[in-house]
Amino acid sequence: MNTDVMRSTLHESEAGTITFPAVVAALAAENIEGYYKDLLRGEVTYYLADGHTHVEPLTLAAHSVPEAFSEDALVQAIRAAQRDEVRYPEFIARAMEAGTAAYRVFINSRRAIYFGRNGDIHVEHFLAEK
Repeated sequence: MNTDVMRSTLHESEAGTITFPAVVAALAAENIEGYYKDLLRGEVTYYLADGHTHVEPLTLAAHSVPEAFSEDALVQAIRAAQRDEVRYPEFIARAMEAGTAAYRVFINSRRAIYFGRNGDIHVEHFLAEK
């Protein structure tokens, strides 16, 4: 288990110096199937193909997450990140303001599922890095 890659991609994301496709590529190269970011608890759990997990604390300042979930606002934040108009620090602030309490990225199936505080969800499919 290469925790250095998990830790470095997390810190680079939080610093806004790496794109989501680059994170996915780096984690996939280490046989990591995905991760779950619990924005309320402030931690990320990585899931490896061999069944192991690893937890890292998030270091970005916490934003409050409203009860209401705005799928439209979340999708706008996702699209801005996909166009590289915003990087992770702004993306996650906007996602949390839209009511995102957690999200799970599935690298193998290329999808992310965003969760609101009351069970609202948004499923986003993403492409592999070119």
